[in-house]
Amino acid sequence: MHVVVMGCGRVGSAIARRLEQIGHSVAVIDQDPEAFRRLGPEFTGRQVTGLGFDRQTLLDAGIDSAGAFAAVSSGDNSNIISARVARETFGVQHVVARIYDSKRAEVFERMGIPAVATVPWTVNRLLRELLSVKVSEIWREPTGRVLLMRVTVTDGWVGRRLAELEAASGARAAWLVRFGEAVLPSAATVLQDGDQLVVAATDEISDRVHATVEHPEGGRA
Repeated sequence: MHVVVMGCGRVGSAIARRLEQIGHSVAVIDQDPEAFRRLGPEFTGRQVTGLGFDRQTLLDAGIDSAGAFAAVSSGDNSNIISARVARETFGVQHVVARIYDSKRAEVFERMGIPAVATVPWTVNRLLRELLSVKVSEIWREPTGRVLLMRVTVTDGWVGRRLAELEAASGARAAWLVRFGEAVLPSAATVLQDGDQLVVAATDEISDRVHATVEHPEGGRA
């Protein structure tokens, strides 16, 4: 997959290097050409100097063939605008934005774009948001301990009770979206193909939620 990273600071450069190491093609955008030094001599991806929300700059970075876009510069406005352009103009499926202002982040989440707010996200978590289709973090409360995660029900969970998924993952379902409508599920709710859950979890069990959803055989009694 081709991934475009906007911002070549410590986080952006680390994400770009890691993505390239695991086999993805990467393009990095930054206004300051000196910032690309952080990528190191072994980085072979594209290095594009310009504004991350400029259409031609994005095209030069290969946004029209990108499967994911990360807006991780130091400016909220730049990250918001570039993420929206990536999603709305170029139809990039997986978009993550780093937003420092929690109020802005909350608004941004309503647009369906995961936003980093309040506490710094690790590079691993950002990579997981970019590359994972089935589970993504959508909100984090101010202390940073409790979060909401959007879960797309995988084939291995179809036909099984929600209570099984909760027991295996440790998460608690807040609501379920089925056929485009949100409902409050019960423990007896049987999961169907196409269901999306929003579950509450803590940082300590977030990896367990990912593993449970993506490897449902591990949650079968």
